[in-house]
Amino acid sequence: MEFIKMHGIGNDYVFVDCFRQEAPADPARAAIAVSKPHVGIGADGLILMLPDAECDARMRIFNADGSEGEMCGNGIRCMGKYLYDSGLVRSERMTIRTGGGVRTLEVVTEGGAAVGARVDMGAPEFDPAKIPVNALENRVVVLFPDGRTARFTCVGMGNPHAVTLDRFPDGDAFRADGAFVEAHPMFPRRVNASFARVDDATHLTARIWERGSGATMACGSGACATLVAASLNGASADRAHVRLPGGTLFIEYDRANRRVFMTGPARVSFTGKIDWETIEQ
Repeated sequence: MEFIKMHGIGNDYVFVDCFRQEAPADPARAAIAVSKPHVGIGADGLILMLPDAECDARMRIFNADGSEGEMCGNGIRCMGKYLYDSGLVRSERMTIRTGGGVRTLEVVTEGGAAVGARVDMGAPEFDPAKIPVNALENRVVVLFPDGRTARFTCVGMGNPHAVTLDRFPDGDAFRADGAFVEAHPMFPRRVNASFARVDDATHLTARIWERGSGATMACGSGACATLVAASLNGASADRAHVRLPGGTLFIEYDRANRRVFMTGPARVSFTGKIDWETIEQ
């Protein structure tokens, strides 16, 4: 089976064109296998690009641990690039169905090829029952094993996010904090944990621990949640650059219409072929 590996500022996935070939029989198991860096291909997960009766395409995301995710901001930009460059969708504006709802994107082209996209990421969700978070409101306090607390603002972006401006760990401390928050009982479906710093009103820096994948170079929906949380807390403007380990995304929060937009690049790493029966061992 043919695959294409793409990344959005370092957040990398193995993509399979299921318009032209069948999907793997067990995508969760396949995601675990291909994500392994030494015996697999090495990636943050697997994304299946599928036909859809009402949209231009449908995206299914499987994290590195085999769990299925609802939404991936960096992944959807890469999928838009593939759909456009391969001729499956020749319009620069397209709709893609995800587990978190339908998303509209406009690909950015140079020399006839897509190099990135601006994605309408939908309306941020603040209802704790819908994010979900086991709390009466979307602002919660987490007590860490070191005895310190941090305030988190929880935001749904088609998937659950928790953002703090109180704690900005690095290295092993970030990995420990990220794993701790992801699995905290306050989050019944686990959570993507964002540890952010406000550099100025229009520039944020974030490290995001992704649910099911761990520390990644970037998280598009996490960057959106970070900007929304910072804006809601009066720490940033409604439009800002969010710097992640792999690069920077531009995020816009349209409060009046309750929409969030994300703009960033999409790149091809390489293409190849997989023998599923061999790689899934």
